Amino acid sequence: MANTGSMTAEAQKAPLDDVMLAMDVVDTLRHEDNLVAREMSASDREAQLIDRLRKIYHDQGIEVPDRILKEGVKALDESRFTYTPPVDTFQTRLARLYVRRGRWGRPVAIGLALVVLVIGGYFLGYRPYQAGVAEAARIELAETMPAQMDALYRQIFNETKVQSASDDAAELVSRGKAAAERGDREEAAGIIAQLETIRDTLLAEYSIRIVNRPGESTGVWRFPEANTDATNYYLVVEAVGPNGQLVNLPITNEETGQTEEVSTWGIRVPEVTYEAVRVDRQDDGIIQRNILGIKQYGFLETDFTMPVLEGAITQW
Repeated sequence: MANTGSMTAEAQKAPLDDVMLAMDVVDTLRHEDNLVAREMSASDREAQLIDRLRKIYHDQGIEVPDRILKEGVKALDESRFTYTPPVDTFQTRLARLYVRRGRWGRPVAIGLALVVLVIGGYFLGYRPYQAGVAEAARIELAETMPAQMDALYRQIFNETKVQSASDDAAELVSRGKAAAERGDREEAAGIIAQLETIRDTLLAEYSIRIVNRPGESTGVWRFPEANTDATNYYLVVEAVGPNGQLVNLPITNEETGQTEEVSTWGIRVPEVTYEAVRVDRQDDGIIQRNILGIKQYGFLETDFTMPVLEGAITQW
């Protein structure tokens, strides 16, 4: 039984061995270019090829049956065991592209992921953000800023004791709403700032007191750069609230053009006022009339007890 099984296995194996031998014969013929070129022109082509092949294999110690050699020669003629590349068509190009996917697949996948990320970020992030910003700007101009103007006007109207303040505020509100309606946010914001200044000025209450402390200047004088023949006189003053606390005010320095929040500054006065204060202090070292002006609640202007001029300095 064992021999029978062995014989069966050999019988099944033999055809595969024959095929392999035939393939080897064809391969030998292909690689022996000179042999093929020379023998293909001979009249007795098959016999000469078989003889040459038999010798080649014999020299290698391999005995190949004639039927295998004949089969190999026949296979060469029939182009068996020869790879013929497919016709270059769109389908074959796609197939080659698919086979080479290991080289281009990862970069393409990363590129597609980036494209999806960018597009998704644009439509899901940037566009909604821009829409939100635009809507917020629209609401600010259409609702928030006009409401601020109305609220400031009501405060001014309720607190003022002079008609000019409410009249000025009403005109500013009209201009501000027109600016907001046409989308001019900068002008609308500037008008809101002006309304706030009017309100804060009305609410402010303080006295302008001439500084009279040892070691501190009561007054200074300057030669203006524009006219060195003239002399500008300044009294050093401070704003004092009802409870005695110093009050910061926005003062524009006429020499630099800068506006600063200060409680002490120099206010320009005529020479006669400057001299009157100097004489008052020289008398006994104390300025008897040390209140230069009073700013009352509900009013825009300060009532001055002595003549003053336009202009101020914040440094001396």
